[in-house]
Amino acid sequence: MRIGFVGLGSLGRHLATSLVQTGFPVTVYDVNDDAVSELVAAGASRATSAAEAARAADTVITCLPSVEVVTRVVEGPGGILEGLAGGGTWVDMSTNDLHELQRLAAVAAGKGIATLEAPVTGGVHRAAAGMITVLVGGDEAVFQAHLPAFEAMGGRIFYIGALGQASVIKVITNMLAFIHLVADGEALMLAKRGGVDLGLAWEVIKASSGNSFVHETEGQLILNGSYNINFTMDLARKDLHLAHMMGREFGVPLELASVTEQVFARARATYGGSAQSPLVVKLLEDAVGTDLRAPGFPAELAPE
Repeated sequence: MRIGFVGLGSLGRHLATSLVQTGFPVTVYDVNDDAVSELVAAGASRATSAAEAARAADTVITCLPSVEVVTRVVEGPGGILEGLAGGGTWVDMSTNDLHELQRLAAVAAGKGIATLEAPVTGGVHRAAAGMITVLVGGDEAVFQAHLPAFEAMGGRIFYIGALGQASVIKVITNMLAFIHLVADGEALMLAKRGGVDLGLAWEVIKASSGNSFVHETEGQLILNGSYNINFTMDLARKDLHLAHMMGREFGVPLELASVTEQVFARARATYGGSAQSPLVVKLLEDAVGTDLRAPGFPAELAPE
């Protein structure tokens, strides 16, 4: 299987690298030429447009930052649908709006191109180790044909069902992560202001019924002060907005998610859209004049 890969950001570059290292022929494209050069040095081939990457491939994977960018890259001038031949497959590993994904899939189907969605969850550090979780939606036979590629990029692979269902569960997992992030900041601040050693507090929470994946991972980066999870405030706001829209569509009141979305809106206004998403906790640090630093915690999470 010849693979075109479009989108070599913090996440995509690791996914593409895993494919190259596993032996797949991969042609890459990104607006950042340095990112392309990094993958070429690892063994990929270079394309100068999304259409060129698609012409060299049987399957094209996109891993892009927004719904609007996915749409432009897929059906815009110089896009994937200009280059990918009938019988090929487009796999979107972005966190996307399920309805726009389904619309683009219908356009692709009109050209004889199949579509899978395969958003990932678990953090960039797991993608770097080829152990990120992959959530796949679409035709099951097409999924099975692409399973070796998903296994090259990820650890646990879940087939969710029809196209769009993986987008639903992916947005849910991100919504939970952002709620947990705000809650973890409040918990750590209570410990600090209550006189408990923060390193010890982190260990106790990790061993308690209040533990979460976010506490174990992003909690360490908060205590270090780097906040560097390789995920921006803009991406967090996008995902919370998608959750909000799903809540309205499905008739589910999302009270905690709504409050969390407001907190992230303030954090983005304060620190900027390109700031790291765990900086949302700094709002609380600034408000009470107390930092959450503790020795012995890493500035970045090691691949695992």
